[in-house]
Amino acid sequence: MTNRLVCLGDSFTEGVGDDDPSAPNRVRGWADRLASVLATAEPGFRYANLAVRGKLLPQVLAEQLEPALAMEPDLVTLYAGGNDLMRPRVDIDALTGAYERAVSRLRAAGAQVMLFTGVDGVEDALFRTIRGRVAIYNEHVRGIAARHGTLLVDMWAMRQLRDRRLWSADRLHLNALGHNEIAIAALDALGIAHDLSPATLGPRPRLSVREQRAENLRWGREHALPWVGRRLRGESSGDTIKPKRPALAPMEGTAIKG
Repeated sequence: MTNRLVCLGDSFTEGVGDDDPSAPNRVRGWADRLASVLATAEPGFRYANLAVRGKLLPQVLAEQLEPALAMEPDLVTLYAGGNDLMRPRVDIDALTGAYERAVSRLRAAGAQVMLFTGVDGVEDALFRTIRGRVAIYNEHVRGIAARHGTLLVDMWAMRQLRDRRLWSADRLHLNALGHNEIAIAALDALGIAHDLSPATLGPRPRLSVREQRAENLRWGREHALPWVGRRLRGESSGDTIKPKRPALAPMEGTAIKG
């Protein structure tokens, strides 16, 4: 039984890319979709989402772990490290060592924990450059999940996530269709029945070399350059953002269908 769900992390868990003007922080995301399904099955269900876009793993743990433990959750989802892996230098061993200590504390407090591997970006020029880092990070996460008996959503194995149609225009964040895929995977990991449906997209459109070049130039101008600029200025997209659900509260509305 899951009555108290607390979700920790960065933009992935906050829901960035799944725009919804009516939702807190104007984004929905897979965690909200998961919570909506759980709320229909569990009387008294409450949900908190402490994730904030742009956060590095040490920031996630420093800012979110203690508030989460204070809520005495029965289920915690935790994903962080993707922003760290995109930095010029990263100590993956140290990163995942801190990650494991946090998981150990959550498990010792009696919470079930759900972890996630990173996505395989083999078909995207940006993510392909850090594919080796992500693979090493993933092996650490799989080991942590095995040692501490956590649930694991293996996004690396979700080949549908290689389809750019599941991603927002910035290529860094899943769109509504992509977040729906993660919600399905999370519910399946929990063994919870649901009526969410995966996207049916058909064959991918084929772009000419000229179309690909124009698309890449537009992406670089509209998304990559601003991202690099923030890094050079020491800024984060989450500097002015607060957690969208900072305290346990009932999930409004009914289950969201895919």
